[in-house]
Parts: sequence; C-alpha cells; structure tokens
Amino acid sequence: MWTKNNIPDLTGKTAIVTGANTGIGFETALALYEKGAHVILACRDLNKAHQAIAKIKEYRGNGILEAAQLNLENLTQINEFVEWFIQKHPHLHLLINNAGVAMPPASKTEQGYELQFGVNFLGHFALTGLLYASLLATPDSRIVTVSSNGYQGAEIDFDNLRLEKEYNAIREYRQSKLANLIFSVELSRRIKVKGQKVLSIAAQPGANNTALTRHLSEEEIAIGKERLGAFMEPWQGALSLLYAAVSNDVVNGNMYEPEEGGLRGYPIQATIQENAMNKPAAIKLWNFAEKATGIHFL
Repeated sequence: MWTKNNIPDLTGKTAIVTGANTGIGFETALALYEKGAHVILACRDLNKAHQAIAKIKEYRGNGILEAAQLNLENLTQINEFVEWFIQKHPHLHLLINNAGVAMPPASKTEQGYELQFGVNFLGHFALTGLLYASLLATPDSRIVTVSSNGYQGAEIDFDNLRLEKEYNAIREYRQSKLANLIFSVELSRRIKVKGQKVLSIAAQPGANNTALTRHLSEEEIAIGKERLGAFMEPWQGALSLLYAAVSNDVVNGNMYEPEEGGLRGYPIQATIQENAMNKPAAIKLWNFAEKATGIHFL
C-alpha cells in the first residue's frame, strides 16, 4: 500500500501543479509542499490560488508555495505563464497536468474548440510543449498527465472538436481524457526515440468527491455513485498522481490508477486499453494539436 508517507524528500525540486486550488490538485500540491518541494499553484483564478496557499500553510510543510495565473483555454495566457515561469525558475522537475473541466454547458475556448477538449487536452499540450526545454534541462524531470477511467468508452472524433455535432457533455469529457492519455503515451514514445531522459507518465484518480462534478445535478451525481460505488476523498485520489510523480518504480509511458477497478484504493500500474494505444490515431492527434496550438516540440 503506497501512501504519501512514501514520498521522498523533495527539497530543491520545483513542481507546477495545474488546477491546484481545489480537489485532486490541491491535495497533490499539499503533499509535495509537505515534502519540501517548491510548488507553483497554476490556476485560472489567482485569488483562489492564494486562498489555497493559505490553507496549505495551515499544515506542517517544508516547501515553498507560489501562486500563478494560468488560463488553459487561452493560448496567449499560457504563453504569458510560461514566460513568467522561465524568468523566475531555472529548472522544472515536475509538471503535473491536472486541471480540467467536466461536463459544462456547451461552450468553446477562445480558439473555437469544444471547451473540455480545449482545456483538458490542447491547453496542456501547449503548456507541456512550451515548458519542455525547461524539463529537458532538468535531471530526473517528469510530466504527469491526468486522464480518467472514462477514457475506456471514448474515441477521438476529429469531425467534432469544434462542436460540429450535437453536444454530449459526457462524450466530450471522455474524449478529452482519452486525448490526454494518448498524448502521454505518444510523448513517451517520442522522448524514447530522441534518447532523452524526461519521463511522461499518465495517472487517473478514480472516483472522487471533488468540485469536478459542479456542473452535474444532485440526481446525476447520485446516479453516478450508484453506478460506480462509493467515491473517495481527494487526498486518496491524489495518490495516483503523486505515485506517478515521485515513485522510482514507475515506467515511462505507463499509467497509474487506484487498485480497485481504477475507481478506489491505492495506486497500481494500470492496463491501458487499445483505444489509447493506437499509434496512427496518436500521430494524427499530435499533428492536430501542433496545428491547433502552433506549438511544435519533439
């Protein structure tokens, strides 16, 4: 059983956690801070990032906390965040692509992409690409990209990334999380081809009581709990991300998830389904993301 007590001393390590003001991201930032890391809470709402820092400081920790504004649906603001980070920080040991939006009303990013696909995947693709030089220059660096158990029932519909079809909130959410997993796996392949040392690891936190369900009605949440079983608290869901971020046992290109059907329990290595391992689809998605963001790396 792996818990945050297994996290080694992280003094001197710099980590970015996107969406760190609440839920899984908050618990991830807290655990890294407790072990001595310099943690940047990269959040859309800067005030909420500062509020989260105040809460984290109530715990005993040896690290450093820093708030930064990051709006993943806006490429200009992603660039501004990266410029700010590079000016202040010479190294980046951990990039945890955690932030996400789930099942909102139909809406688009400022670049015109369906919001969940745009924020959850394209925003993190752009962020990773812009920060890759910092990661590459830092020994033992890792990229942890957050997926969801729901990816298993998804496919990438390249004809419906701008809301060309009738909106289905759950379908679009699952598509975005499949895209994240495909990205993480393809990134690991490309890193290996280049002979580089950065690790690209995926994680999915299982079923958790978080604000990610804020767009669902109480009835919809109740139906979800009936179908999936009891939800974990965020601290336990965060363990899969933390394991991927710090364990010496992780393998580049793998995913880690809760042990009980990917829904509950402590982190183990997941078996990635075929829909996330399709190399032609991965190359097509990567090329699409490059064109959509204008960012090319690897």
